[in-house]
Amino acid sequence: MTEITNPGEKKMALVSGRAHPELAEQIAAELGNEVLPSSAYTFANGETYVRFEESVRGKDAFVIQSHPAPINDAMMEQLIMIDSLKRASARSITVVSPFYPYARQDKKHKGREPISARLMSDLYKTAGADRLMSVDLHTAQIQGFFDGPVDHLMAIPLLAGHIKNRVDDVNNVTVVSPDTGRVRVAEQWAELLGGAPLAFVHKTRDVNVPNQAVSKTVVGDVEGRVCVLIDDMIDTGGTIAGAVKVLKDRGAKDVIIAATHAVFSSPAAERLGNCGASEVVVTNTLPLRDDQKFDNLTVLSIAPLIARAIKEVFDEGSVTSLFNGRSN
Repeated sequence: MTEITNPGEKKMALVSGRAHPELAEQIAAELGNEVLPSSAYTFANGETYVRFEESVRGKDAFVIQSHPAPINDAMMEQLIMIDSLKRASARSITVVSPFYPYARQDKKHKGREPISARLMSDLYKTAGADRLMSVDLHTAQIQGFFDGPVDHLMAIPLLAGHIKNRVDDVNNVTVVSPDTGRVRVAEQWAELLGGAPLAFVHKTRDVNVPNQAVSKTVVGDVEGRVCVLIDDMIDTGGTIAGAVKVLKDRGAKDVIIAATHAVFSSPAAERLGNCGASEVVVTNTLPLRDDQKFDNLTVLSIAPLIARAIKEVFDEGSVTSLFNGRSN
């Protein structure tokens, strides 16, 4: 196997779970490396088995695993991989979770609820992880849940760069947040799009009903403008599709949807394909099946960004330098 080394004789081990092997291979290709051979399978009763086919002793290991449905299977497999690396004397273990599991459960809305996002960080640490790397966390506070370094990567420059090349007149673009909670992220988008004005969609949500929110009205001027409707993730697509309708009703010339994580639980593909948006732009932090794809979907690879971050960590450089000193 080809290994990345430096003058200090450090060695890198890239390992991957079974959830999204294509992304791991893309990351490895960007690094000029290979994914470590492994054996992984599931027993009849659902138990997961993992064994790495080459030594990881003294190596800096990066455990790449995405978390599509069924998310619990992917999470358990990643924890087992971390434990295996720890027991095999890896020098360091960095968890690479492009889509952080349970990110939406980052606080208590009602009494007797868990904070599951914190639990995930605790499980990573208990399994033996030294460092955590993720892309566009649902909320910035999740960085504080893990007892160790956290590299919070941002896909916004990648997505915004695509939008800039996509639209004819960037001066006619308005960045639209799907709710007030994403306004700070929308401000970053606006800066990357040359100071575009902002708007946001007012919506209501019942905390007792999951995956359901109602978009009601738009705050801001969108008439005759190209609206870039941004979010960190799209699950069933109901909220985003409703926001597109509201924007169109308010006279938007065009609507482009941009999100980092394409969860796309059913019936997201049908909703997004027919909602009236001219394009839906996402990254490949999560794998997409054929039934989750539709005609106006564009998928950008997040692999170059993750690979650069891995290289900075391995070389003991600065991950923050990838974003001009900005962190979320």
